[in-house]
Amino acid sequence: MFGTESSLSMFLNTLTPKFYVALTGTSSLISGLILIFEWWYFRKYGTSFIEQVSVSHLRPLLGGVDSSSPSSSSASNGDADSSRQSVSECKVWRNPLNLFRGAEYNRYTWVTGREPLTYYDMNLSAQDHQTFFTCDSDHLRPADAIMQKAWRERNPQARISAAHEALELEDCATAYILLAEEEATTIMEAERLFKQALKAGEGCYRRSQQLQHHGTQYEAQHRRDTNVLVYIKRRLAMCSRKLGRTREAVKMMRDLCVFQLMKEFPLLSMFNIHENLLESLLELQNYADVQAVLAKYDDISLPKSATICYTAALLKARAVSDKFSPEAASRRGLSTAEMNAVEAIHRAVEFNPHVPKYLLEMKSLILPPEHILKRGDSEAIAYAFFHLQHWKRVEGALNLLHCTWEGNVSMCVAFRMIPYPLEKGHLFYPYPICTETADRELLPMFHEVSVYPKKELPFFILFTAGLCSFTAMLALLTHQFPELMGVFAKAFLSTLFAPLNFIMEKVESILPSSLWHQLTRI
Repeated sequence: MFGTESSLSMFLNTLTPKFYVALTGTSSLISGLILIFEWWYFRKYGTSFIEQVSVSHLRPLLGGVDSSSPSSSSASNGDADSSRQSVSECKVWRNPLNLFRGAEYNRYTWVTGREPLTYYDMNLSAQDHQTFFTCDSDHLRPADAIMQKAWRERNPQARISAAHEALELEDCATAYILLAEEEATTIMEAERLFKQALKAGEGCYRRSQQLQHHGTQYEAQHRRDTNVLVYIKRRLAMCSRKLGRTREAVKMMRDLCVFQLMKEFPLLSMFNIHENLLESLLELQNYADVQAVLAKYDDISLPKSATICYTAALLKARAVSDKFSPEAASRRGLSTAEMNAVEAIHRAVEFNPHVPKYLLEMKSLILPPEHILKRGDSEAIAYAFFHLQHWKRVEGALNLLHCTWEGNVSMCVAFRMIPYPLEKGHLFYPYPICTETADRELLPMFHEVSVYPKKELPFFILFTAGLCSFTAMLALLTHQFPELMGVFAKAFLSTLFAPLNFIMEKVESILPSSLWHQLTRI
């Protein structure tokens, strides 16, 4: 026993300060490398590498649930269903209220020097244009053949030149559309070009309507001409809305909503014209008609959107927001109408939790993209960009939203009721985990993408950060004060081994000396 103690003391006395410097420096370097790798892995995959390895490989070895069991099999099937649902939830949709490239997006670029649209977003628009404005028989008409190539061009100037070339041959509706979207520098100029496109598009529509039953080729032409005509009328309605002729815009949008519900033209549902109609009706403060449109489109069988959910919440909030007081509500409780309003806000927030920050102006707005991801940051930007003014117009609506957001309404705290995204949803499907990646593709680099839920740093990143800092500090102190740190190190090791020495002494006093001698020899 005394030999062991003397050996330990001799070993500690032979350690030089350089050894302690090397030990602490190496420990700091290794923990720093682990920290860097963990941080990179967390930023890329959203989880800790050490934690993932522990759960995936160590838990089964330590007696985890057998993956072949029926319960595990059913769970895996459930996970597969959830992942498939997430993929469908992350479908990118065309923004119903998208701006004009020439008259709005390009003007922003000229003023700020920033590009508001990403390449991915513009590429999706090019695919949409080819789907809406082309068909297999375009080669039969020279102007349409030119425009078919124009929609595939990446260079904006090449597209505009091709549109002018097509117009030299004949009045081509799609050529006017391209010029109105990309060459016109004002809304009035875009409206003038769209009116010329409407005249040309109506002629093509009447001709194809008479021939649509003569074969599949003519049917495809009629479908394309219908898409072109509806697109032109929708953009003309949006021009009227932007130029202040809101009642005229509402009338045109009501007519277009009839087309949208026709099963013969499934592509028209992609335009979501009812969202344009809702925004225009809110501008007119025609809340009764807004409620009528919601009754038709806020149906369980139809896809939801931030516009649908938050407009429904705005109407409910309008009934109580002017007299709402969080202090009074906390004393007497919420009335039925107030409860309905708060629950409607909760429903909207669960569908898209990014919107309140923009409505409450806690986060700056940018120009909305041409495509949006439902329940994502891009949809929140597109909604708030056009609807913030409508919330401000309703007295107390933003106050009620803020109280619900901050959790000041005692009877119903919206965010505490929102289920964790990876768990089962409350009113909607679980919040998809792919929104951040898709939004980063849709939104420009200068915008900080809103992430829900806010990812918390894993334990192992915090642990390695603390370990790296502690060992680096020890290395620095050992280098600066080698003799003093050597004394501290020897004292620490002696204290660390003191319990072991105490146990060994007790064992030696209990066991016979002859038996202890034989054990030490073994």
